[in-house]
Amino acid sequence: MDDIRVGLVGYGPAGRFFHAPLIHDTPGLRLAAVVTRDPGRAEEAGSRYDVPALPRAEDLFGRCDLVVVASPNRTHVPIAEAALSAGLPVVVDKPLSATSVEARRLVALAEERGLMLTVFQNRRWDGDFLTLRHLLAKGALGEVARFESRFERWRPEPKGGWRESGGAEDVGGLLYDLGSHLVDQALRLFGPARTVYAEIDSRRPGVASDDDTFLALAHAGGVRSHLWMSAVTGRLGPRLRVLGSAGAYVKEGLDVQEDLLRAGVAPGTPGFGEEAEDRWGLLGTDEAAGRVRTEPGAYLDFYRGVERSLREGAPPPVDPADAVETTRVLEAALLSAEQGTVTHLR
Repeated sequence: MDDIRVGLVGYGPAGRFFHAPLIHDTPGLRLAAVVTRDPGRAEEAGSRYDVPALPRAEDLFGRCDLVVVASPNRTHVPIAEAALSAGLPVVVDKPLSATSVEARRLVALAEERGLMLTVFQNRRWDGDFLTLRHLLAKGALGEVARFESRFERWRPEPKGGWRESGGAEDVGGLLYDLGSHLVDQALRLFGPARTVYAEIDSRRPGVASDDDTFLALAHAGGVRSHLWMSAVTGRLGPRLRVLGSAGAYVKEGLDVQEDLLRAGVAPGTPGFGEEAEDRWGLLGTDEAAGRVRTEPGAYLDFYRGVERSLREGAPPPVDPADAVETTRVLEAALLSAEQGTVTHLR
């Protein structure tokens, strides 16, 4: 069968380091064109993938079978709407949208047109997340009481750009960037949230968007999730700390796949996503704990799922309805921080 032709909108960090190499290494998909106005990025994409660079997303619509939106967050909704209206299935990088109203509108449009719409929540295929899901499935932690999850870094000097200097219209800041991942993971593991409490701050001079944020979710099933995202953490906390009646699982350090992709390692390389033993997490208590092998990270599984969805009609790798629920939690967090109260979700 012919390859599915993929048009990639945006060749910044998301497009260059994540989407393009993953698309390129997925059997049945072929990167057909990239949208970027940056001459250097256009040259790099052409050299690496032998694809043309186009100036506008609309220029893709007649030459591709799938549109991937990896452009700045404020453009996600209008580009996805235009592609769906043109009869094309769509992958949107997270966050899908700034508001749940916009997210529902996109989901409804995709359903009306009978088209696949999915969201690039690649952190569902992090090795630590896959390992935790396995531990929970076999009851290794007993009854979980608290889930702690962090994406922290030490970056006292801002890098600039729309993610840090833009206003609300740019959908920048860590809440919508890293928070989209943390909330999505918490909801997938422990079900819907009933309440949200948030502390959202901008700590560094000249940064307009949030760079130091904390969320507390109370899930309907009784688990409490504590989620941190920060650019001003001089000493990093554990990536995951999960506390249960039978013990705890503690995992330090980030999944290895992002660093490999940024270094130019092809995601189809044998052993890609495998983690060294000295990085494995600990399961147990202070009195008795042992290393637990980290499941291999598997970002390629996202685009393999996209290919199956388009060819076989399988469910998309990420249900867009999940993105609606994630966005509702992010909206509730903004309201909580603004009012200094706990926000209740219905």
